[in-house]
Amino acid sequence: MAKTIKYFLLLVLFAAISARAEVRFHDFFKEQTLRYDFLLGGDYETVEVFPRQMKLEPYWAGSVNHLIDPFDFGNYRVRVFDEAGGRLIFSRGFSPLFMEWQTTEEAKHVRRTFYQSAFVPFPKKKIKLEIEQRQWEGHFKVIHSVIIDPEDYFILRETPKKFQTKKIQGTGKSEECIDLVFLAEGYTVAEMDKFLADADRMTGYLFSVSPFSKHKDEFNIYAVLCPSEESGTDVPGESVYRNTIFNSTFYTFGTPRYLTVGDMETVYDVAALVPWDHIFVLVNTERYGGGGFYNFLSVGSVDNELSGKVFVHEFGHAFAGLGDEYYTSNVAFENFYNLKTEPWEPNLTTLVDFDRKWKKMIEKDTPVPTPRTARYQSTTGVFEGGGYSAKGIYSPMMDCRMKSNDVPYFCPVCSDAIERTIRLHTH
Repeated sequence: MAKTIKYFLLLVLFAAISARAEVRFHDFFKEQTLRYDFLLGGDYETVEVFPRQMKLEPYWAGSVNHLIDPFDFGNYRVRVFDEAGGRLIFSRGFSPLFMEWQTTEEAKHVRRTFYQSAFVPFPKKKIKLEIEQRQWEGHFKVIHSVIIDPEDYFILRETPKKFQTKKIQGTGKSEECIDLVFLAEGYTVAEMDKFLADADRMTGYLFSVSPFSKHKDEFNIYAVLCPSEESGTDVPGESVYRNTIFNSTFYTFGTPRYLTVGDMETVYDVAALVPWDHIFVLVNTERYGGGGFYNFLSVGSVDNELSGKVFVHEFGHAFAGLGDEYYTSNVAFENFYNLKTEPWEPNLTTLVDFDRKWKKMIEKDTPVPTPRTARYQSTTGVFEGGGYSAKGIYSPMMDCRMKSNDVPYFCPVCSDAIERTIRLHTH
């Protein structure tokens, strides 16, 4: 009996070690992308997934070494299992615009859908793809599951519409670098030189800010010259409407500065012309605004005096999953965070489970919570206020690039999150 128990325990231990073992990319995947398009819909308390289409895209720009997401960031995640053996072989978190809409007043009265896609390495054999939603209590729940055969003739193998592309910088391999692509929104054919100049300017601004400044050689940056019929973007609150390629608009959820994109299917189709990890849509307007969503999309205007700062702020959301640290600005969201659970964002805490946040970065003589006084102006601490709430949510410093436009730097906690994300992409 003792031998039987010992043998059983060894099997359990072996299974646990195997489950944590690194997935070898080429055992399961090709260096291409399977794009699974769907509509994410519902209201303030319900969500449904409506499959739309599948596409084979020519590049896989992501890491081939780190296929299982170690951070568990995002309000949603996609997980891929080997259909034959049931092994988890890929996962990635993301945060879509639909999730934010669910917290608005409108979501209490109407149902809407938002276009969304899951991007996974193209499988060699059948897979099970699951889409999961993070629940109010913090855990994930499967909301959609599908078996996908890579030989399925309904996987579209279309040739993308051709636009001119330009590599702004970088010579590294995609799997060892961060691939960022700029898309032109609201630029006419005659304004493509301006778009390239704007993309160069934003690139320069990104690498003027630490910690990105230390990792310039680890970025490949592309531009896709995709013209619009008209210059500019929609400003519905001022009765301004422009015919643009991605249908961008201010006044998202009724907030004048909130700039987002309406036609995500076209965004994905255009981005497929180059390898990419992250998409940034540059909008040809001098109006202040932007938006950023983790592992989903960044959007920003180019000709405002604060456009460079907004660009870096929004990229902080999309690239490293950083949360907003401001708490006095008007937003459309209601009850965005559950104060009884720990936020997933690395730079916000409710102190429910602070041990897994930046507790080790705080000096022993720094009080927790930390007063917002001049004495702690440059101190890493736990300052009440963040995540759109003045009470119950705490951020790491009195000011940071994720809080305001008054400082040009990321705080140590945000910088650490960015560094960890860079390592995930490049090692």
